[in-house]
Amino acid sequence: MSATNTFPQRKIIHIDMDCFYAAVEMRDNPEYRDIPLAIGGKVDRRSVLSTCNYLARSFGVHSAMPSYKAKQLCPELLIIPGRMQVYIDVSKQIKAIYYRYTDLVEPLSLDEAFLDVTDCKLCQGSATYIAEDIRRAIFEELNLTASAGVASVKFLAKIASDENKPNGICVITPDQIPIFIKTLPLKKIPGVGKVAQKNLAEKGLVTCADVQQYSAEKLLSEFGKLGGALLNYSRGIDSRAIEPYRERKSLAVEHTFSYDILGEEQCSERLVPLFEELTRRLDKVLDEKMITKIGVKIKFSDFNIKNAERQSSELSLSLFSTLLHHLLHKSSDKPIRLLGISVGLAPRLDEHQSVQLNLLE
Repeated sequence: MSATNTFPQRKIIHIDMDCFYAAVEMRDNPEYRDIPLAIGGKVDRRSVLSTCNYLARSFGVHSAMPSYKAKQLCPELLIIPGRMQVYIDVSKQIKAIYYRYTDLVEPLSLDEAFLDVTDCKLCQGSATYIAEDIRRAIFEELNLTASAGVASVKFLAKIASDENKPNGICVITPDQIPIFIKTLPLKKIPGVGKVAQKNLAEKGLVTCADVQQYSAEKLLSEFGKLGGALLNYSRGIDSRAIEPYRERKSLAVEHTFSYDILGEEQCSERLVPLFEELTRRLDKVLDEKMITKIGVKIKFSDFNIKNAERQSSELSLSLFSTLLHHLLHKSSDKPIRLLGISVGLAPRLDEHQSVQLNLLE
């Protein structure tokens, strides 16, 4: 029996909208359709792009890129502020389409989701036909395009959805997994970032085939949890089920510096891009969540860690700066190797719930 048959076979679809925010803007504003377009902050501020259309990407522009750098690559790039509430409303319309086929929907953000359609009887019970029907419905009803990946496990469905972007579909059948896996670059596996790629490559591990031939004991000892995940992924194994009711209680971003930094001034400079990244990632969850607290984390060169938190419903750079100042008040002369910021999250109360709570108070 092959490794891919170790767990019950499922039918998983990963839907990923094509340049979602930009696509909504091009749909609603015809004058944007044939020009390089990005969603982000003003170029004269230290801001990053949330997303950009495919014309902008042809110039090398991409999401999370600083706005000023994007303009250097593409001087004709139009950068506009986002309309988050519009994107949230459209995302709800997309999710409503998903629920026509299954209740097992796991949203990852406003623009992507996993669906388990194992028990769906529509479209002859074919996951491929279901994925195509979902893409058709999104286009016909919302005038937006989506890409889809279909596989028997989550991580392969997600990888597949990126194979034929934009407006495409990729299906990996169970019997195709061994061949697909063998040539799969490790960098395409979710969770394998640039640092991990570099460390893996130093051991000669670039594709799943390399992992298959590597000692399992060495992989676990050298890479820990990541090594265990790669051991399974390189054999097409992913036992994770769809989590339709997953609740995010916090969100954090942090950065380990290539060299130690010193003092509040250097930390404050590096706080700004962290704040931009946190803001960008929060855009994906604030339709359902509200901020309850904020925090700052510092790891010193001796690996001691200090944290500071405060209750707050506001996302403010100045509040993070105040916490940073508090942490460094008596440690300004200690070299710092990592800086991180975080927010605590709670379910957002709708108007009806708020009224009920007020009556009970």
